Amino acid sequence: MKSALRQVGNSRGVIIPKSLITQYGFDEGVEMRATAEGLMLVKPQATVRAGWAEASKNLALSGDDALAWPEFANEGDGELVW
Repeated sequence: MKSALRQVGNSRGVIIPKSLITQYGFDEGVEMRATAEGLMLVKPQATVRAGWAEASKNLALSGDDALAWPEFANEGDGELVW
């Protein structure tokens, strides 16, 4: 399906036909994702943290889960007895 870009303020927009909005459940809006082929519109995730557990697992598996800031001591830590 082809659609023209339309001027919307200082931006450009695309009209999504009502039939597609209903078919894909875009009642509350859409989430845009950039892909190699272009933009993909998907239904927004139901919860704020949806997908975080899977993303964390993938991050750990990739080995890219090191601390952003290396550990550093606090003043007086050397005097603590455990």
